[in-house]
Amino acid sequence: MVRFRNDSVPAHEYIVDPRQFDLDRVIADIHEIRRWIPQRYAMEQLTAIVYDDVANHVSIGYRDLKDDEFWATGHMPGCPIMPGVMMCEAAAQLLSYHVQRNDLSGVDTVGFGGIDKVRFRGIVRPGDRLVIATQVIRYRRGRVVVSKFQAFVGTNLVCEGELTGIALPTNALQPDAGAA
Repeated sequence: MVRFRNDSVPAHEYIVDPRQFDLDRVIADIHEIRRWIPQRYAMEQLTAIVYDDVANHVSIGYRDLKDDEFWATGHMPGCPIMPGVMMCEAAAQLLSYHVQRNDLSGVDTVGFGGIDKVRFRGIVRPGDRLVIATQVIRYRRGRVVVSKFQAFVGTNLVCEGELTGIALPTNALQPDAGAA
């Protein structure tokens, strides 16, 4: 049974206790994730979704990091660590998947609108599995969604914060027909 954090418990508690993650029960692989979010190639930051609960607005997914990540040779040379901004991007993509899959926004595309209260508490390296949990804390259909997120390697909390997703105008994402 998965237990959720509620507003009456201290802020340092988990959205979902990482010891309760069932990472073997994949509900969306990369092909299903691509149905709901537009990121491709090096910007795809999710490997699988293992939990998506629209009633509690909680989603859990992960990213398996490989030795040939585009950032591995330059961040940091000789000791590659996942950039914090990429951890936040992975969490934003998980939130976007949840919002789009469950039609919380009523728009075609949800984009990254902001991050707050982000703390990096550990390092993530190639070969690790970064597990992310998000929980929507409020949303306004067609406008904005705000979520808490936590990221783990094993049971170690490595990153946490709040994400804001915003409705992106679909026409702004289309290639400019007049550009040469």
